[in-house]
Amino acid sequence: MKKLFTILAILGAFSVQAQYELFWSDEFDGTDLDLTKWTYDLGGHGWGNEEPQYYTANESNVDVDTGYLRITAIEEDYAGSDYTSARIKTQGLFEVKYGKVEARIKLPKDQGLWPAFWMLGSNITEVSWPKCGEIDIMEHVNNSFYIHGTMHYDNWGHTYTGDDKAIEVEEFQVYAIEWDDQKIKWYVNDILYFTANIEGGVGSTEEFHEPFFLILNLATGGLWPGYPDASTEFPASMFVDYVRVYKEVFASTEELEIDAELSIYPNPTTEWVQISGAALSDISAYSLYNLSGELVMSGSVDHGAKIDVSVLNSGCYILAVNDLQGVVRKRFRLMVG
Repeated sequence: MKKLFTILAILGAFSVQAQYELFWSDEFDGTDLDLTKWTYDLGGHGWGNEEPQYYTANESNVDVDTGYLRITAIEEDYAGSDYTSARIKTQGLFEVKYGKVEARIKLPKDQGLWPAFWMLGSNITEVSWPKCGEIDIMEHVNNSFYIHGTMHYDNWGHTYTGDDKAIEVEEFQVYAIEWDDQKIKWYVNDILYFTANIEGGVGSTEEFHEPFFLILNLATGGLWPGYPDASTEFPASMFVDYVRVYKEVFASTEELEIDAELSIYPNPTTEWVQISGAALSDISAYSLYNLSGELVMSGSVDHGAKIDVSVLNSGCYILAVNDLQGVVRKRFRLMVG
């Protein structure tokens, strides 16, 4: 018990806010694609979009050089297809559930070109698409001035939602999502342009509470962009400077969050904790994290009810409470022991 109160005294000088810590990355600093991180999708069967290219593992289509990954679409006869390109993925090698996922990418811009940085649910082989879910961090088609951020899922059939952002795609830009158990947010160069609510699987979004793997590809044509024409210049390449995945952690900051209308009791505790205060009617849900930022418990707030924490190991946790709009209203340090 003495140790417990010593930890509490030390933490008493600080509040805790969420931030991100690098968890996985590929900086493409070698001379070959790192096959401990990536594998290939191969073939020319249309990929569900009537795409005419054949995806290969050929060095002419995918290579790493001078600190960049380069995926190149080429107009050539290959295995019955008129074009070749590449599509790489982390399936079976790396997956992520929640966090920040970003890449710095320079895109080609021409009729019939369709580069993308995206994710699919790791259970796709079990439940198929769209029940596995799809998160398109960035897609671009043809000569558009816009990139697209979209999520696809199953809600009595294929459903999708997203938004667009005007950007100069032929220059390097950073495309990212921030994803937790409540929302997915899309960014370009740290500018937020779309937010999707997934809290509690609302609207049949339960797909987005499972692990996903990463994909980079450059398609040539298909149902959405149409097809290359005489104006399209080949070869066409997308360049990727890096891909980085961050996990949410909690770090000390100088000031405590102030909300005198909310409190928790008892703290420290061994069995249960209760949220109380004048603002309790505004609170709809809670999430409990360990100090590594891992979600260990969550649920709705039944006003007046106790949250059972007896199953938790002794230690310090972060209890976040959300208002009716899904915004974190306050975070508490909760000592269990």
